[in-house]
Amino acid sequence: MGCGRVGAALAQTLEQRGHTVAVVDQDPTAFRRLGSGFSGRRVTGVGFDQDTLREAGIEEAGAFAAVSSGDNSNIIAARVAREMFGTENVAARIYDPRRAEVYQRLGIPTVATVRWTADQMLRRLLPSGAEPLWSDPSGALQLAEVHTSTAWIGHKISKLQEETGVRVAFLTRLGEAVLPSSQTVLQEGDLVHVMMRTDEVEKVEAAFAQGPEEGDH
Repeated sequence: MGCGRVGAALAQTLEQRGHTVAVVDQDPTAFRRLGSGFSGRRVTGVGFDQDTLREAGIEEAGAFAAVSSGDNSNIIAARVAREMFGTENVAARIYDPRRAEVYQRLGIPTVATVRWTADQMLRRLLPSGAEPLWSDPSGALQLAEVHTSTAWIGHKISKLQEETGVRVAFLTRLGEAVLPSSQTVLQEGDLVHVMMRTDEVEKVEAAFAQGPEEGDH
């Protein structure tokens, strides 16, 4: 939702990576930013209107990005996508970083404009196989944010590390970075950043997506 410079760049990047994309904007002239080579859907309408979202294909969507020029519109649209349509990967762009905590409590990952990059938004939308935040010179190790199943909520970091074979480097909780201990318990909305072997990324992502084995927290 939103076909400004950010939305257009995001749509083009996603399409270049082989994804099918639909763009929603109230202003039909905004679609000019997409260029003639864009093959996705262009839907004119209000981005948090359910009928507009259905027209854009929200019911089949794997991810939804709210990147319009209004914080309120972005968070409402993100919540509609998450709560009404069950879209798994949702992210909202915000201009006022003071609102980040409120949005994180609603379970909507946010990207503040002041530190917006395409990579940050893409990590929210494409959690599997996302670009690493850091890798060592040999390329054997990497630091990355890993999409975490809600089944891990309420479990300790020690259990997460034991079952997935990674080292949790830090959490982003309510918009703030947190250095966890082994006894730290995962909360709803936590973003988990882990250090892992590059050749085990797929295995780690699968373990995080599956949730913990049966047993005590």
